[in-house]
Amino acid sequence: MAVLKRFLSYVEIKTKITSVFPFLMTLAYLFYTGIPIKPLPTLIFFLGMLCFDLTATTINNYFDTKKNHQTLQFRRYTALSITVVLFFISAALGIYFFYLTDTVVLILGGLCFIFGVLYSFGPLPISHIPLGEFVSGLFYGLMIPVIIVYINTPRGALLSYFLREGKLLIELNVRPAISLLLLSVLPFCLTANIMLANNICDLSHDVKVGRFTLAYYLKEHSLRVFSLLYYLAYASVIVMVVMGFLSPLSLILLITIIQVQKNINVFNNRQIKEETFIISIKNFLLIIVAHTILIFAGGLLSGWAAK
Repeated sequence: MAVLKRFLSYVEIKTKITSVFPFLMTLAYLFYTGIPIKPLPTLIFFLGMLCFDLTATTINNYFDTKKNHQTLQFRRYTALSITVVLFFISAALGIYFFYLTDTVVLILGGLCFIFGVLYSFGPLPISHIPLGEFVSGLFYGLMIPVIIVYINTPRGALLSYFLREGKLLIELNVRPAISLLLLSVLPFCLTANIMLANNICDLSHDVKVGRFTLAYYLKEHSLRVFSLLYYLAYASVIVMVVMGFLSPLSLILLITIIQVQKNINVFNNRQIKEETFIISIKNFLLIIVAHTILIFAGGLLSGWAAK
């Protein structure tokens, strides 16, 4: 039990909400739009996604603690061995996932692997420059929904590609693509804000170890961006409802802005890692859980209306 507890701490299991909830939100969206979910490729993607998320976290912890001369939950050799095992498991799942799908998934999955490793590894990790928020938001908030929707929609419904006379031709269905892009705005903003809150709280320490994140360059504007990203997330839901991509029921989500704004005010007053960083996690869960439930409820309501 003690070993399991240390393992869960090493992989920071609590932070996996940034991958699990965008996954669940997208499944709810597929249900709402009436797209049947393919169980096997969806399950393999979930397992591979989660396993690689654990891998990326352990890579980050391994190299950060080495650079900062901090201790790990295990001896360094054991910690590295865990990372390697997780990496090969996620790679094996990724290869099987490609076997079940197609080349588009291979390209998207390959990008996720590359950026997941480069986020913490290399001479200049992404987490050490002002791109961490954007990259984490992009791959958790956009890539997860894109891959799930792509593998479950009929071939050509979202994207189709073919070779003709030595040319690669790509056809993108605009309306489904716009809907998917808007759907991704909310998890993108919420995930980016977790990273931004973390970097704001760690700003003084990060500068000492040569880590110049977005918070360093934004300075006093960081808190404004933190607030703006939440408002942008809400705005995306309103636009989706207006454009007919979501049920009007989803507008109930706006009620949550009352508590979210209170949390924003608390964070704006005090940026202390041990006390107020948790606010970004609370806001993430409050918004995305309510959003997922309302999308699912909208699907149920549409089904009952159709009967």
